[in-house]
Amino acid sequence: MTKPFGGLYAITPDTADTASLLARTRAILAGGAAILQYRNKSSDAALRREQGLGLLALCREHGAIFLVNDDVELARALGADGVHVGRDDAGIADARRVLGANAIVGASCYDKIELAEAAVARGASYVAFGAVFASSVKPEAVRAPLSLFADAKRLAVPSVAIGGISPANARQVVEAGADAISLISALYDAADPTAVARELAALYR
Repeated sequence: MTKPFGGLYAITPDTADTASLLARTRAILAGGAAILQYRNKSSDAALRREQGLGLLALCREHGAIFLVNDDVELARALGADGVHVGRDDAGIADARRVLGANAIVGASCYDKIELAEAAVARGASYVAFGAVFASSVKPEAVRAPLSLFADAKRLAVPSVAIGGISPANARQVVEAGADAISLISALYDAADPTAVARELAALYR
């Protein structure tokens, strides 16, 4: 990783409204989000490329890391900093082969330190655990105990928390040892995304 990896990690909602997506992302980055993951599972390839290019430009403007969820080829085409893969997505080794040794490759490890150990052994740049709280985006997601973040310190890569995080509970996740906190709804649905992002980013200062 060329930049320090940690802090506030924003994940985009799945939307076809590009203008709103870009406006709210700009506001979130202005508030201090350090990492942005583009996640869109439903739109066609042309729209995903259009949105991705717009988001990449915003990340470059604000000095943030730009990642793509799941789609290694889109990440390569956009010139993204890397990709985030889940258990059923393209493998870490495949992502590394396509994107190169310097790419950031994150891996979802759910509620298991053993998955994180395996991901690091395969070359993951960071590991993500969640849902740490009940999540409206993935209500069926398994719950991950906060103790995982202390356990993950021995892995020597950053750990990311996801799932149900909000300004009301974020501090306990940071204090548990998560190197980054990732949010979707609490940022993108906020009345003032910049203010919420600023409050959450400040937990890492």
